[in-house]
Amino acid sequence: MINKVAVLLVVLLFIIAALASDPDPVMGFCIAKSPDNSFSCKNSSTATVEDFTYSGIKSPGNFKQTGFSSMAVNSNVFPGLNTLGVSFVRADFGVGGVNVPHFHPRATEVAFVLEGKIYSGFVDTNNKVFAKVLEKGEVMVFPRGLVHFQMNVGDRPATILGSFDSQNPGLMRS
Repeated sequence: MINKVAVLLVVLLFIIAALASDPDPVMGFCIAKSPDNSFSCKNSSTATVEDFTYSGIKSPGNFKQTGFSSMAVNSNVFPGLNTLGVSFVRADFGVGGVNVPHFHPRATEVAFVLEGKIYSGFVDTNNKVFAKVLEKGEVMVFPRGLVHFQMNVGDRPATILGSFDSQNPGLMRS
């Protein structure tokens, strides 16, 4: 009896894991016809290079009271990302700006410091903090579902480019 329960639990864990990730693509690309991805793909014979480029992050977005601005690039704003399992973010920080603790329930994030000096870190499931000051050209990874943060500790504005291994990483503020 215990063996049957153990096998059932293992099978259920595999099913849950499969449902908690982006599906594998069944074609080379699927440009969404609508921003909410609820309709079929655009006919691939009508695709153009414009379907695979996006210029909406050339400049910072609107800054919050925390001195932080972020511009998500996902399949809702860039339909060419649909079904590819990736997304992107541009994050800008004023001097002293903070990206408050948050996590992405469906994605690992890799953050690249484009400009400035950022104190960046995450907290693991044992409450151990992994943090350091990153400078221009350095990269940090934030494992899926772990709380992380960034703060500009430099004397000028800073910019981070982040990539996710999901077309919809989700965002939960702590």
